[in-house]
This record gives sequence, structure tokens and C-alpha cells, in this order.
Amino acid sequence: MKKFLIIQTAFIGDVVLATALVEKLHLHFPDASIDFLLRKGNEVLLKEHPHINRVLIWDKKNGKYSDLYRIWKEVRRSGYDHVVNVQRFAATGLITAFSGANETIGFDKNPLSSFFTRSVKHIISTEQNPLHETERNQMLIAHLTDARPAKPRLYPTAADLQKVVEYKTAPYVCIAPASVWFTKQFPKEKWISLLDKLNESLKIYVIGAPSDSPLAEEIWRACASKHRIINLCGRLSLLQSAALQKDALRNLVNDSGPMHFASAVNAPVTAIYCSTVPSFGYGPLSDDSAIVQTRVALSCKPCGLHGHTACPEGHFKCALTIEDKQILATIRQSANPPIR
Repeated sequence: MKKFLIIQTAFIGDVVLATALVEKLHLHFPDASIDFLLRKGNEVLLKEHPHINRVLIWDKKNGKYSDLYRIWKEVRRSGYDHVVNVQRFAATGLITAFSGANETIGFDKNPLSSFFTRSVKHIISTEQNPLHETERNQMLIAHLTDARPAKPRLYPTAADLQKVVEYKTAPYVCIAPASVWFTKQFPKEKWISLLDKLNESLKIYVIGAPSDSPLAEEIWRACASKHRIINLCGRLSLLQSAALQKDALRNLVNDSGPMHFASAVNAPVTAIYCSTVPSFGYGPLSDDSAIVQTRVALSCKPCGLHGHTACPEGHFKCALTIEDKQILATIRQSANPPIR
């Protein structure tokens, strides 16, 4: 039986996208044992994952380097046949290069790539030559499988599904209004304007982390029809949020983690891009996906891969010039949704 280890210790969305590798390896090696190494806090995403044998957790906040040493020893003891490193940083490069695995695979931009048995060129996605992150990651295992990437997938547990049953008694949309980066976040006043244009028969669930709850409350207070808006920020786990998104009429999200959650349960999604662009390679992958961004030609967009804490130009036109009707049009693409 083959033993694989996938390494992705970055953020939540990165872990979700890396699950496409799990799906692909399981398809080609159904009897293989697949382990996944991630950063502490993200392990809840892979709870009871049917294709993952074990989740290894690196605590990057408490004793980062001592815990790195612990993880490295655990990897060495495990006797992997293949270690697949999605990241381009030295710490995970050390784990990979000195894992003792028969094959160590990673991108050439990793500082330790010269010590890997297989180094793959890391290709940057551009508008002229777009390449999704799942396509780029697939290059790491193409020699073991094929060139076609699988889609990422999350598996909410039975308990997760049961937790959100009470919210599915009427047609609803989910919104995830927050982002770590200000310039990736559709502005509060724009959310308010948009939500007040949705038909009264639609329930509106606001999802996000506990830290997103104040923003959700501000939106709720300013909307005309407060009775149908329910703030679930911090009240659902990541997998429970994904379970709720799965049956939504539409999921309205920023270029952020909830977009990838929707993709991973194949939920209908509209991704609103402010300062970033889909050609960076992180767009939605659901069968029913739509992308909305400003129609105004802006020389400053995109202003960076990850966004900024404030608009570098001071005007934030990439967000403020997005029109409600652009987003509403994507909801009309769903099965006869009621819109005011």
C-alpha cells in the first residue's frame, strides 16, 4: 500500500484547494494511505474526511520551530513513499527534503527544491495565460496520475448537516461579507444596498468567523428588512458553514475562504472581486459560478495578489463602482429565484 503525505500549512482557502490533490490521488490509488499536514486551526476542515488517513498539525504560533522539529521527526517515522509539498517556503522544504520518503515533490521556488527528488516549475497565472491553483498543484502529481486536476472537496459530517437543517426550511441566500484584507471586501454600504433589493421571501444568512459578527450586525441594523437577516458569524463551524452553503439559492462572497468552501461542496456562488482578479488563479470552481467585478477600466486594478489594508489610490473605485444589478443578474440565473 502506497503512503502519501500532502503538505499545505498556509491559510484556510489554500487547504481547501489542496484537497483536490487528495481527490485525485484517491481516484488513482484507492487503497493508498493519504496523510495531510496543515497548520493548527485548519484541521477542522478535514474532520472525518473519508479519503484522509491522518491529519498532522503544525502549531506555528506556539513554539513554531520546536514544533516543526517534532513534525519532522513524525514524518521521518511514518515511512512515506511520496511527500507532496504544495508550498514554496523553507520550513516545509526542510520537512520534505529530509522526510526520508522515496519521492519528494515540490515547486522549484521552494528554497530547498534542489534537495527534492522531483522539482516542478511554478508557473504564475496571468490574464493572458490563466492557470487555476488546482491546475498548478496538479502538476506536482501529474506523473503519478494525469494532467487533469480534480475539484477540491469538503465532507461535512452527519452532525454538521444536522446542525444546519433548521435553517433550510425556506429559500435562502448566504452572504460572507468579510475579508482579512480591506481591498478584497465588498463595502458594507454596498452589501446593505444589495440586500434591500432581494425579495422579502428570501432568508439571508450571514456567515463568517466570530470576528466578522460586528460587521454582520452593522449590516443587519442598516437594512430595511431586518427580520429575514440572521447573523450566523461564529455560530457555525467551517464545515457547518459549507453544509449551509450547499443548498443555498446563491452564495454571495468576496475573493476569500467562503468562495472556496462553496466550490468544495459544489454550491452556486457569485464571487465579487474588488482589488483582485480571477486570473490570479483562485476563482470559484462550482458548476454554477459567476464572477462580478467593476466594468470601469481602472489602471490600478489589480493592486496586489492578496489585497491591502486600504486602497493605495484612496478612492476604492474597484469596489464602489460595482453595481447591484450585476450581482442580482447572477442570482436570476438560479432556478426561478424571487427578486424584488
